[in-house]
Amino acid sequence: SRLGSWANFETTPAGVGGRVPMQCHSHPSDYGCKDGTLLRSHHKLPTDSRYSTLLMERQKTLGSVELWEQVKLPEGASENEWLAVNTIDIFNDLTLLTGGLRDVCTEATCPVMRAGQFVFSYCDGDVVTTPTRVSAPKYYSLLLNWVEAQLKSFPVDPGVPFPTNFRKCLRVIYKRLFRLYAHVYHSHFKEMVDGEADAHLNHSFKHFIYFVKEFELIEDAELEPLKEAVALCMEQIARETKRA
Repeated sequence: SRLGSWANFETTPAGVGGRVPMQCHSHPSDYGCKDGTLLRSHHKLPTDSRYSTLLMERQKTLGSVELWEQVKLPEGASENEWLAVNTIDIFNDLTLLTGGLRDVCTEATCPVMRAGQFVFSYCDGDVVTTPTRVSAPKYYSLLLNWVEAQLKSFPVDPGVPFPTNFRKCLRVIYKRLFRLYAHVYHSHFKEMVDGEADAHLNHSFKHFIYFVKEFELIEDAELEPLKEAVALCMEQIARETKRA
């Protein structure tokens, strides 16, 4: 099974213990840039944004606690700000992961965006207003462009309120981003293993699942394409909580 390695999840962050996470390089021959074009850049917050203190405090705990504990709301922190910075992190991680598949996930190899028996049509209500079947790479591009537009609407200056539909918007973002993980696991897990990027992928997905479960940002029905992997994630939390 392509998902068989989920039983052997890394217990340390990607890159620890000899596993090298996939990285995005600027050289055009690296990670799918053979046509000379650049991979999508990360979404960055201004250094003087309202999130600066929260980001610095979080940085102090990275690697010192279990991943499922890292997603919990820090004491005294704004929940909306915590949701925002983690959403940006997850977006950036998926940007890296999908960019690294550019040579193997193509119009020819993946003419339809799917995860096993599940087929996903694209519709964002803005650029594409009716559900449309597109290739997996086209789906990635359209979706990540749409998500980045939503991230740019997150308030940056202190005191500016979050929009009243902030949570609703996040639920749509996470429902759609999950489909990228689903496609990668069902269609490209072998390539991730061959490229020694599976530890990074597993770590990224665990972060995603722990986070959406902690803050109830996605319905269980949306997780069906990877339900076995999700179950393993939650079982790991249960085991670690019991040991603690």
